[in-house]
Amino acid sequence: MQPRMSNPAQLIPSAMKPITALFAATKQGGAPEYLLELVHLRVSQVNGCSACVDSGARSARKAGESDDRLFAVAAWRDTPYFSEAERSALALAEAATRLSDRPDPVPDEVWDDAARHHDEKQLAAIVLMIATTNLFNRLNATTGQVAGAW
Repeated sequence: MQPRMSNPAQLIPSAMKPITALFAATKQGGAPEYLLELVHLRVSQVNGCSACVDSGARSARKAGESDDRLFAVAAWRDTPYFSEAERSALALAEAATRLSDRPDPVPDEVWDDAARHHDEKQLAAIVLMIATTNLFNRLNATTGQVAGAW
C-alpha cells in the first residue's frame, strides 16, 4: 500500500506544530490518559481510519490497556469490560463523530451522562480529543496514510 500523498500537516510545517500542541493539550484536562486513548481509538474506528486505529491501539496499550478491552472497544455497549464513566465517554465520542446521523447530533441524554461522570475540565479534554482525532482521521483517510508506516 502506498499513501496518495504525504500527510498534509507534514507538507505544510506551520500546520503541524499547532495540531501537535492541540493533541498534547488534551492530556492537560485531568481525564485519564487511557480514557483519552480509548476515545481516540473509538473515533478512529467509526471513521475507518486504519492508520489511527493502528496507532491508537498501540498508544492505548502503552497507557496500560489490556488486549481484552482493546479488542472490545468497537462493541463497548455489549461487553463487560467498561465502567459507566468509560461508556459515557465512548457514547459521547460516537455522537460527536457521527454528527449528521440524527437531527440532534449530540443528544442531551448523551451529554448529561458524560457530565455525570466527568467534571467540566475532563469533558473539555474528552471533547478536544474527539475533535483532534476527527482531524487526524480526515487527514489520514483522505490521503490514504498506511497503518503502521510511522
